[in-house]
Amino acid sequence: MSPTESSREENVYMAKLAEQAERYEEMVEFMEKVAKTVDVEELTVEERNLLSVAYKNVIGARRASWRIISSIEQKEESRGNEDHVAQLKEYRGKIEAELSKICDGILSLLESHLIPLASSAESKVFYLKMKGDYHRYLAEFKTGAERKEAAESTLLAYKSAQVGQLLMQSCHLLLLTQLGWDLLLTSLFSTMKSSTHLIVPAILQNRLLAN
Repeated sequence: MSPTESSREENVYMAKLAEQAERYEEMVEFMEKVAKTVDVEELTVEERNLLSVAYKNVIGARRASWRIISSIEQKEESRGNEDHVAQLKEYRGKIEAELSKICDGILSLLESHLIPLASSAESKVFYLKMKGDYHRYLAEFKTGAERKEAAESTLLAYKSAQVGQLLMQSCHLLLLTQLGWDLLLTSLFSTMKSSTHLIVPAILQNRLLAN
């Protein structure tokens, strides 16, 4: 066994331990090491799932925190408590910085390693959907041009994933749920007066509506 293979196995093992201990930030670190040491082949299904679980837990905690603080901020604002609002805005900004760092980290890894090395349609679809998810998480709290850019990147990644799904055998499809698609359209494009068929080509629209 080469040093690289040994290091890879050790990091996977440590990631599993971190998951059991619910130390998800460390789980992310271990799985990032695995992904970055794989230069000529893609992650195994197990490794891919470990990476996904690690990031899902890390980002999930921050998203929950952001929603709670944002809700409290709105209540304090409606009550006219300006001092509290200022504190909450600052605290929310801290959480948003953490969210940005997490999203930027996985998106960079997807672009530089995971998607280019994906040799199967299933893994490529998996990573493209993951890419769409993390751009969507950015769009949840970004504003202005940054929100628009994140929303467009979300849509592009999801559409690319859907194209990949159409090319896969039906028994191996990793379907984007209709609920997920509806959430995307309503939350990111609520201000746009356009229908789904103007955004998604007809063949993809029919497939989405069927699921």
